[in-house]
Amino acid sequence: MRPRFVVHRLDSVESTNDEARRLARAGAGHFEAVVADVQTAGRGRRGRTWIGLPGQNLFLSVILRPDLPAARAPRLVAVCAVAVAEALRSFGADARIKWPNDVEVGGRKICGILLELSAGGKKVDFAVAGIGVNLEGDLAALGPEAAARATTLERELAIRPGRDEVMRRVLDELWAQVERFEREGFEPVRRRYLELSSTVGARVRLVEPDRTIEGVAVDVDGDGALWVEVNGGGVERFLSGDLVTLRRIE
Repeated sequence: MRPRFVVHRLDSVESTNDEARRLARAGAGHFEAVVADVQTAGRGRRGRTWIGLPGQNLFLSVILRPDLPAARAPRLVAVCAVAVAEALRSFGADARIKWPNDVEVGGRKICGILLELSAGGKKVDFAVAGIGVNLEGDLAALGPEAAARATTLERELAIRPGRDEVMRRVLDELWAQVERFEREGFEPVRRRYLELSSTVGARVRLVEPDRTIEGVAVDVDGDGALWVEVNGGGVERFLSGDLVTLRRIE
């Protein structure tokens, strides 16, 4: 049964994820969410700053309490990515997933996802899915490097759906995908992830702390890991890394 979405609305907050974690530790339920007009200290992957346009983004963090063993919880990143891509596609945007946790339109980032987990023993206590969607605004305010790699929903559609409507569709899709993941396992989500992937089938560069490799991304497996056919021969599996898409292979 679909839950009633409880949304805590804030004018400004350092981090919607931090606020959602505080609420979760205080007993907030499955699919309670935090949304803010301004986020002053948002985080991305690997502790990076979450760059956004104040008042012109959807800054949303959703508390999830899925019935999952801790070992399966990291797959929720892919579940969230599929949900956001489907929500944006429902407005007409050709949203695609860049491994592991970005959503793109036309090769430009429109959404970042940060999943943070709290597990007690072998079970997930709760997860917080932080979702930031660029809705509108002057991308030049992000600086030249970020602006060259980003886009907004308004730019892609020539109109901007209201923030509450985007949030509602994201929550609806996230509920559907999480429920499907719990009921049917990861494989149906994985199949849709591959259909929406802008990474699989592309020539990529993957940067790790101690090396950089190039090759062709060939698959995402049942753990959400990326398989790359590396230049020079062989196929390698990556659970994490900074990925640059060099070009699609037609």
